[in-house]
Amino acid sequence: MTPIDDDAPPVNPAESLALIARERANLGRELTPDPRLMFWPWGFAWLVGFTFFFLRFGPDGRVIVDLPAWLPLLVLTALFIAAGIITGVAGSKVSRRIKGPSNRQGLMYGLSWSIAFTAFSTVFAQFSGDLPEARAGLLWAGGMVALTGALHMAGGAIWDDRNLFVLGAWTSVINIVGVIVGPGWHSLIVAVAGGGGMIVAGLVGWMRLR
Repeated sequence: MTPIDDDAPPVNPAESLALIARERANLGRELTPDPRLMFWPWGFAWLVGFTFFFLRFGPDGRVIVDLPAWLPLLVLTALFIAAGIITGVAGSKVSRRIKGPSNRQGLMYGLSWSIAFTAFSTVFAQFSGDLPEARAGLLWAGGMVALTGALHMAGGAIWDDRNLFVLGAWTSVINIVGVIVGPGWHSLIVAVAGGGGMIVAGLVGWMRLR
């Protein structure tokens, strides 16, 4: 009986191509952060944080739940910090294993987020004091969500990631709707549709990665 050598090379070109495809797919999975760790922390942060804003600063100035006025911002900020730490750790574990243009792309893309949000915050801070409180809140929330959608679409274009691009487009559309319907409703739409969209994106990305 002839022994079978599992390490023997493929016997024809078709098997060689199949082997290359399998190894490339395995390498791609190893060098791709878990989409759940990249999207779910932010999705739940949006879902919970903006829900607090809706409950305290509801449509037409209604207070649906009598929370301290400072609590929604504190909750949202704490959740954002936690989400940033989780995604930062998950991304760094992969980036340490990558050298070259891809690593530089990731670094520049990450810096783009920090610089862009700092620039928007500086601009908004100059004008929000001239607006009624509800409108100032809508300016900050709508502007930051718009920036998030744009950066997601840019990231999808850079890495040819359809899932990320669709998430960015979805975030932009629901933000437009929220801004049009006004303060209060915007928080609810961003919480449910925006946060929910990120949770779905993480699930879809994880299923595709598997």
